[in-house]
Amino acid sequence: MQKIVLIFILSLMVISCTDETGPITSDPDDNYLSGRGVFVLNEGNFRSGNGSLSFFSYDSLKIYNNVFLDINKRPLGDIPYSMSMQGGEAYIVVNNSGKIEVVNSNDLKSIATISGIVSPRYISFINDRKAYVTSLYSDSVTILDLSANSISGYINIKRPSEAIVNINSNAYVAHWTGGNKIMVINTETNQVTDSIEVGMEPESMVIDKNEILWVLCNGGWKREYFAELIAIDTRTNTIDKRFTFPSKTDSPTCLQIDRKGEILYYINDGIRRMDINASELAPAIFIQKLNHTFYKMGINPDNDEIFITDVVDYLQKGNLLRYRNTGTFVSTMQVDIIPGGLCFKANPDTNTD
Repeated sequence: MQKIVLIFILSLMVISCTDETGPITSDPDDNYLSGRGVFVLNEGNFRSGNGSLSFFSYDSLKIYNNVFLDINKRPLGDIPYSMSMQGGEAYIVVNNSGKIEVVNSNDLKSIATISGIVSPRYISFINDRKAYVTSLYSDSVTILDLSANSISGYINIKRPSEAIVNINSNAYVAHWTGGNKIMVINTETNQVTDSIEVGMEPESMVIDKNEILWVLCNGGWKREYFAELIAIDTRTNTIDKRFTFPSKTDSPTCLQIDRKGEILYYINDGIRRMDINASELAPAIFIQKLNHTFYKMGINPDNDEIFITDVVDYLQKGNLLRYRNTGTFVSTMQVDIIPGGLCFKANPDTNTD
């Protein structure tokens, strides 16, 4: 009897900490996209046009690859970089193709293609009628009319842009490549009203529960400057805290925050975790990278699970790694070439505890 119990326990351990089922090729009419899950933007090889979209379903615990191609019968494009949802629509930013694919968030069927955007990177929804899109090579932020899914104007910030977040009546735009400023745009007038000097190359940003803007500055690709994590009070646009990384070899990326707005996460030789009230940077690695090559990370806003993309060698198909918020490994799933940005899809009718 004891042997039977032991075998049963070992079987459960193997099931809970191994690969999820996949990859899956599914009939486009299936409703696997209608529930909770996470989209993975596989960038593909530069100028090869082999970018793709994967979807991990919480309902089936399966990974579905090439979902945009399967459903719309055409490739997604060259370097899908980020993805965000507004209402019942999802906006897929395809960087090197200079476009945004607008699809239904529940079945991924194409609604519109917004073309003619110079090297788009991220989209931020100002309200249900307007969005801003940042650009790696243009000095302007593009304004979108969401009712028509078209370009309605531009905001000249006199520098290229990367990460963007908005709160109250302000949008905060990071000048990443070679820059050290956060530009402040009044979202009611579409005018630049302020700039905040931070560390070199602000790479990613989040806003915590206290309306503090956290900016992760990676120090520049030449490693001439120390990386910094900076907290800005959005009520005054002044720096509240400033943490400097101990070595110029530190190159932190991909700042994220949990659903309560209390815990920060970032990639730096593994995953680091830090309370917003901490008096120092995270001294220890929370999740070891082991034999993986961490690229991007996302925190599920439903349950705080941590998803990390592993690009392996940037040539072969990569992996999606899933962890509990305790740091416990759950599973690995194969996706496509250079898995990067993540976009979580919540189902409000489903209990997410």
